Amino acid sequence: MFRRPLGQRIVGAFALAALALVAACTPRGASVYQGYVEGEFVHVGSGVGGRLERLLVQRGQSVEANAPLYELESNEEAAAVKQAGEAWSAAGAQLADLGTGRREPEIQVIQAQLQQATATEKQSASQLARDEAQLEAGGISRTQLEQSRAKHDVDAARLRELAGQLEVARLAARPEQIRAQSSEVAAARAALDQAKWRFDQTHVAAAQAGLVVDTLFREGEWVPAGSPVVRMLPPANVKVRFFVPEPQLHAFPVGRKLAIRVDGSGKPVEATVTFVSTEAEFTPPVIYSNDMRSKLVFMIEAHVSPKDAPAMHPGQPVEVGAP
Repeated sequence: MFRRPLGQRIVGAFALAALALVAACTPRGASVYQGYVEGEFVHVGSGVGGRLERLLVQRGQSVEANAPLYELESNEEAAAVKQAGEAWSAAGAQLADLGTGRREPEIQVIQAQLQQATATEKQSASQLARDEAQLEAGGISRTQLEQSRAKHDVDAARLRELAGQLEVARLAARPEQIRAQSSEVAAARAALDQAKWRFDQTHVAAAQAGLVVDTLFREGEWVPAGSPVVRMLPPANVKVRFFVPEPQLHAFPVGRKLAIRVDGSGKPVEATVTFVSTEAEFTPPVIYSNDMRSKLVFMIEAHVSPKDAPAMHPGQPVEVGAP
């Protein structure tokens, strides 16, 4: 048979005893219930491990949102950020270089070679024309003419080659090369973001304002990744738990306003019902009959406003009634 944990049975016994005390000491018809303050603690840890270098808060201290809590050693993470940043810059520069073609001095060299080849081609073309005329006049042999024609063909081919080289030098890289380098840039950027995230994890700040309930490590100790270093209680996480007999359960819908009285405080604190248990809590072994239904109790939770939360402490007994 399923048994509730010992802690729940003890709290259940306390709740039933409190209800019995209220029933004995409170006039018939009075709607006052006993309860206690509960806190939902936030355990602040880091995604990376390391030696605790600086602990910036202490127990009992109230901090604002984004206030620094502690720092881990970060030499390795800082070096990784620098390395990833340099790799990203190099990949981006290479991508830009692929999109602009060759450098201007390289293009100027090809242009000079092209001018020289143009002049050479014109000279060999003129020589070929003269040799053709000389052949018709019988001044030279056909072999000499063929030599002149071959030289002109070589010079013309060199001219076309350099013109093509100049055109290619002014073009960007092939689309496939640019896409591949773009992927390299994106990968380098992702590595940089990851390195920055790891570095940021060594400097932990409070996500929201609250009370520092406890610190779990001392400076100089090794903190494993994911282990909480600071235990906090934000004001919004302070609530009241109380137990209501089954016949009165309908009077506590979610959203109802309540008046919470704390020991030592004359002015009640307003709270709002945020949760009503869907099943009986800490049910005693009784037979479910119309006469015994009043022995069934249901847990109800109500949250107080953040401005009233600092005056309430987990475990503190309270009285719950209508406002």
